[in-house]
Amino acid sequence: MDYLLLPVFSFIIGIIVGLTGIGGASLITPMLIFIFHVPPSVAISSDVVAATLMKVVGGVKHWQQKTLDLEIVKWLAIGSVSGSLLGVGILHLLRSSREQNIDNLLLRLLGIMILIVTLTAFIQLLLMTFFPKVNLPALPKLNVKTNKGRFLTVILGAVLGFCVGITSVSSGSMFALVLIAFFRLDARKLVGTDITQAAILLMFTSLGHLTLGTVNWSLVFPIWLGSVPGVLIGAKLCQITPQRPLRFIIYSILIMVSWKLVAQA
Repeated sequence: MDYLLLPVFSFIIGIIVGLTGIGGASLITPMLIFIFHVPPSVAISSDVVAATLMKVVGGVKHWQQKTLDLEIVKWLAIGSVSGSLLGVGILHLLRSSREQNIDNLLLRLLGIMILIVTLTAFIQLLLMTFFPKVNLPALPKLNVKTNKGRFLTVILGAVLGFCVGITSVSSGSMFALVLIAFFRLDARKLVGTDITQAAILLMFTSLGHLTLGTVNWSLVFPIWLGSVPGVLIGAKLCQITPQRPLRFIIYSILIMVSWKLVAQA
């Protein structure tokens, strides 16, 4: 593997993440599998650990700025951390079973998750672009000050956390959609709540993946080296770049990548 190319590609992906908000796992994990021929189990675990640093830095910043909803973060994290650890536990069981080829299974699961996340965001973008006046049925708003709201928030967090634990995908994208659909957060608190919740989730998920023994630190450090400055530059460019055409292109690429992952498994 050419480790000099890894920070370069990670830098490009970091710029895309900063520009569009598209989750890094949807791009970095397929990059490791297709370009650098890393086994899916190693790619997923290494990506989870690599993504944690960026989320923690962002979460601390939003904590300091108070641009987040701590109650929503707390109840989502209770569910997502539990679900994620369950997902990692299942990976442990699969690794101990000689009858199951874990890399082929993870390849298929990864493709399905990226396809679900991308299609959801793509459909939302199409509706906003071509049918801005369409009034879709509103989902019930969850109130974490009630027992019912807390219970449903924990369940939502657990389902998405389970997906993150197994595939590394959707720690940001799907949670952002949930925050928009069920909590009606404004843009300022949406980003902070999403990043902070993802930081807590990924810290525990990273610990779980470290116990699997599939984290490759020679992959993690170059990803950090490239992606962190890339995200910062992308965030700056975001102010002057037309978002919708760029997202159409990226989503189209992700749909093709996810289909290739599923087909290859």
